[in-house]
Amino acid sequence: MKKYIALFSVTLVLAFCGLFQSLAAAQGQNATPEAATKAFYTWYITQSSKAHAYPLMDKQIYQFVSKSTVDLLRTEYKQNKFADRAEYFTNAQDYDEKDWLSHIVVRPAFMVNDVAIVPVTLGSATDQVSVLAFLRKLDGTWKIIKVGDTQDYENSPQ
Repeated sequence: MKKYIALFSVTLVLAFCGLFQSLAAAQGQNATPEAATKAFYTWYITQSSKAHAYPLMDKQIYQFVSKSTVDLLRTEYKQNKFADRAEYFTNAQDYDEKDWLSHIVVRPAFMVNDVAIVPVTLGSATDQVSVLAFLRKLDGTWKIIKVGDTQDYENSPQ
């Protein structure tokens, strides 16, 4: 009986250590706007590469993106408003996941009041997209509140 209690105690201690390590790692991922942005795009591209997975619909996205942003984008997605445009977070429709995972460049954030703006370049020189991630600290965690592209407006046909 003492063996089982000792084994249970050791298992319980190891489980708590693992939990605290996971929480510490998650906090480290979001300690700065740059770290939060890098963690998001690494997660997002990895999720996108999985068959039948759309990261916007994964509940884990709430770790990286504000609830109001996710909820709005999910509503638009369900109304098929994404059909004719590039993907919101990457400003691209197709990309090489392996190339992009190997080439996520997050530049230093600059602050405008309480919003951090983080320039991000995804992909190598042949398949490159740049976006601006806007983050706000919500409940102690940097979260993306919106993403904008860096493209010029194209001339519209007259």
